[in-house]
Amino acid sequence: MNKTSRTFRRIGLTALAAALLTGVTVPTASAGQDRPELRQAVQEFVDAGFGGMQLRVRDERGEWTGSAGVRELGGTAKPPTNGHFRVGSTSKNFTATLVLQLVADGRIGLDTPVAGFLPQFGLDSRITVRMLLQHTSGLFNHTGQVNPDGTVTPGIPWAGQEWVDKRFHTYQPEELVRLAVAKSPIFEPGARWSYSNTNYVVARLLVEKLTGRPFAEELDRRILRPLKLRDTLSPGAWAGMPKPYAHAYYRYEDAGQWKTIDITHQNPSWISSAGDMISTTKDLQTYFSALQSGKLLPASLMAEMRKTHPGSESLYGFYGLGQFTQDLGPGCAGPILNHNGGLNGYAALMYSTPDGSKTLTASITAGDSEKDPLPSFPAALNKLVRTVFCGK
Repeated sequence: MNKTSRTFRRIGLTALAAALLTGVTVPTASAGQDRPELRQAVQEFVDAGFGGMQLRVRDERGEWTGSAGVRELGGTAKPPTNGHFRVGSTSKNFTATLVLQLVADGRIGLDTPVAGFLPQFGLDSRITVRMLLQHTSGLFNHTGQVNPDGTVTPGIPWAGQEWVDKRFHTYQPEELVRLAVAKSPIFEPGARWSYSNTNYVVARLLVEKLTGRPFAEELDRRILRPLKLRDTLSPGAWAGMPKPYAHAYYRYEDAGQWKTIDITHQNPSWISSAGDMISTTKDLQTYFSALQSGKLLPASLMAEMRKTHPGSESLYGFYGLGQFTQDLGPGCAGPILNHNGGLNGYAALMYSTPDGSKTLTASITAGDSEKDPLPSFPAALNKLVRTVFCGK
């Protein structure tokens, strides 16, 4: 398994577009502004064994961008600070927001069962929209289910030689859901919490059923175009990467030999709307700030989004509806919201204060280091987050 990938409206469209014209005002970073504490924090990820990292921070001092490591193995150029990258599970926050906009429109209720909208899958009639977004549906995770005893019930191949051989294979969203529902549910709907990519593939199909439009088109119509996120896309089965970008690599074992290949180009349809999106640190900053400051959802649904499940604690805090809430403790900026992500060769960071005024967005790419960066990741991440949101 690739180690980086484990690091894991009722208002109309016209009114929404008008509201988005008023953003959160922050100072403009002065030319040549130096933030040595941020430079050091970024370098620590590279020192831990990652190939490269780009970081964007917006706070009371303005906006700062920087990068460390290399854009491509064998070269010396740093990753571009306007580079595109695969955001992995950060995609879930976009998907959740899109579903909640349909709830705000009255198309469906947050606690409405979804089986009647998607009868072809035979879903448990107790599974609601909320359960999908909160990961409490009990649906088997089509990318593999970690069992209570630590064993894993495999799903589709997404790691190792098997994934390398199939990295340009196209999966249909319906295929992924059928694979999951063919397995026994891991618990009764609503009984507990378990992270499942399948929940967000079902959410994708629900969006398409409710709107009559492809998911990517509805995402573009409701979120990307109003926010002018020109560098963000849901690629479906497209394996390309818009320029500029830093290359990402995958290190795997084949017949006892370790190999490293460039996997910048790969077909992400195996993860679908649970993790297939491409973006930039600037677009993620614009999006997450707009969401948290109330530009995309009414206050009542923002409150629902931030209600966390007590059994969902992780490195990133507690899970609500498509995002985590993390309390950094005394002396910091209060609770912060985030949804980070990882995909083979890539990791993405996306953080904001509740008012959207202070943000941290980043991309991390894997290289070919024999040094395992995973053990150092939590400490490096904690230092970076506290540097930005605690001033330490």
